[in-house]
Amino acid sequence: MSEHVYKVVEIVGSSPKSIEDAISSAVAKASQSLRELRWFEVVETRGHIENGKVGHYQVKLKIAFTLE
Repeated sequence: MSEHVYKVVEIVGSSPKSIEDAISSAVAKASQSLRELRWFEVVETRGHIENGKVGHYQVKLKIAFTLE
């Protein structure tokens, strides 16, 4: 079994639709510039309120990729 070493970075995703969409869009965007993505962890959830309703969901993620 090989050992893995990961680099972990934090990113924030947002979406007017849902928390899940905010996560998905953040991971998709990160995959455009980072290779070998392996896992994510949601470390913070927050949102923006507009006129008494949820305007945007925001999630802070720790995202890890394998070092080459």
